[in-house]
Amino acid sequence: MDQYLEVESDAPVAPDVPAAVQPPASYPKWPWILASVLIAIGIAIAIAWPITVPYYTLSPGPVYDTSDFIEVENGYLSQQGELLFLTVSLKEANIFEYAAGSIDERVTVSARENVRPTGVSSDDLRREALDAMEQSKQDATFVALTTLGYEVTFIGTGALVIETVPDAAADGVLLAGDIIIEMDGQTVAFRSDIIDQLGDFDVGDDVTFVIERPVEDSADEFTQEDVGLVLGPHSDDPTKPMIGILLGNSEPIIEFPVEVVIDSQNIGGPSAGLMFTLQIMDQLTEDELTKGHRIAGTGTIRRDGTVGAIGGIRQKVYGAIGSGATAVLTPASNYEDALEAAGDKIVVVRVEDVDDALAYLETLE
Repeated sequence: MDQYLEVESDAPVAPDVPAAVQPPASYPKWPWILASVLIAIGIAIAIAWPITVPYYTLSPGPVYDTSDFIEVENGYLSQQGELLFLTVSLKEANIFEYAAGSIDERVTVSARENVRPTGVSSDDLRREALDAMEQSKQDATFVALTTLGYEVTFIGTGALVIETVPDAAADGVLLAGDIIIEMDGQTVAFRSDIIDQLGDFDVGDDVTFVIERPVEDSADEFTQEDVGLVLGPHSDDPTKPMIGILLGNSEPIIEFPVEVVIDSQNIGGPSAGLMFTLQIMDQLTEDELTKGHRIAGTGTIRRDGTVGAIGGIRQKVYGAIGSGATAVLTPASNYEDALEAAGDKIVVVRVEDVDDALAYLETLE
């Protein structure tokens, strides 16, 4: 006999809950926090990026084939070898570039006043660099042609004062537009003459200049005057003297027997002089100077054929290594620093003059 038991209870009976209805999901908060932080950092970087600090960074710049810049009348272009000139990228740094440059061995960080003295504008600095390039092209053409035996007329007419550095020795003594034709009894034909002669003086020395000063409201009339000043310390190295002027060249008188066109493409500075010289000579000789090799180099060129020191040698050596060059021609005064930067990655060739460079090229197979 079946028995049915009924159990009574005071507990309420829960209503049926449909299976499709679930409580809301709980998501972690950290992705939203991270995204907010990243957005805030991005905004901060965007705001801070244009703000510069009082420093410049020097880093390896582009490496150029000189044959792309030079065309010689009836010249021969090398079909295999290359003569490369090296550049440095100079940039006013922001805080991020300053920090990165401080830990990158390829980059040199320099105080702004060492590159662009206080009171000198970027435009003035740029103009001086372009004028230096113009003289470098003229000197390279002169040296190349005279080394090969050509007769050349090349007469300088003085160094042009572009601007004076505020509070420096020349401030208030020399004026923009003055043409310096003599320095302490020595003729000044080109801006480089003043740079060369300044090495014979010390801080505190008296120097007398003979200048041609434009007559007010006249573009063709000049008065000749003697002006003197006391040399002050250089902003980059207080042990060296500084006049405190940015220099260009007064228009020289030039007659080259061979037409040489050098398009420097808005690149400034004098340090391509050696490689321009070699490229002009290469185009004027049937045999390739490089013998098919890829040769990089740097150095100013003087009219007597000597090779002068340049800035940024470490950056230029790094550029030469990156270009795949087999050797880098280096001014004698920059040789030790170049060796240190090169390690065993590239051959560093010490050159005092263009003849040293030609002698090395002769040894190539």
